[in-house]
Amino acid sequence: MGRLTRMTVEHEPQERALPRGPHGLTRAEVEESQRDRLMWAIAEAVAEKGYNATTVADVISRAKVSRTTFYQLFNDKLACFLAANLAASELLIGVLDGELKRIDAMPDMSARARFDLLLSTYLDSLTGLASFAKVFLVEVYAAGAPAVAQRRELLGKFVELVVESRWGFDEGHLTETELKAVAEVVVAAVSLHATTALAVGDIDGIASIKDSLGVTLDRILGEQPTS
Repeated sequence: MGRLTRMTVEHEPQERALPRGPHGLTRAEVEESQRDRLMWAIAEAVAEKGYNATTVADVISRAKVSRTTFYQLFNDKLACFLAANLAASELLIGVLDGELKRIDAMPDMSARARFDLLLSTYLDSLTGLASFAKVFLVEVYAAGAPAVAQRRELLGKFVELVVESRWGFDEGHLTETELKAVAEVVVAAVSLHATTALAVGDIDGIASIKDSLGVTLDRILGEQPTS
């Protein structure tokens, strides 16, 4: 699987095509580079044109690979899109997991504060990558049932991260089963609000999601609303 490690709004991949002539790369390294560029390219194309209007020709033109190479690596446009969606989600999950480890190093932090930091990191990532976030949160539905199923599976990983943040355990208000159920509701709510904001281009609205959830979280955790 390609890594899609350079997916940022400000910076494009440093290598749009492999150098001509001998380059010393193994076949596996060449294929990884080509897959990475194709996944970046489909994200770019869908961000600009939408999933339905994007063609394989759009993708290979941006990635600077041949049509033959594309079909050696992916069965079709959907397969390429699913791979890009998975890679981008794993990248974001890695960022959140890193934040969670940083939070774990601050054991005196309250449950609510831990969750706020985790949620802020997620929302800041969406805001910073708004064009690509729209691809994978909004256009994913245009890609049909396989993409929607993948989206649901990936949401489960975000639920696991919320559970791992241990919010709700500090005061003993929630059992592990209850915590997971509430985490599922919270993740679904965040996803719905973020998807809606991205769909209508309300990027500023993404940042307000945390505040809109605040009172509900305070009630669940039995804490006094923050001023």
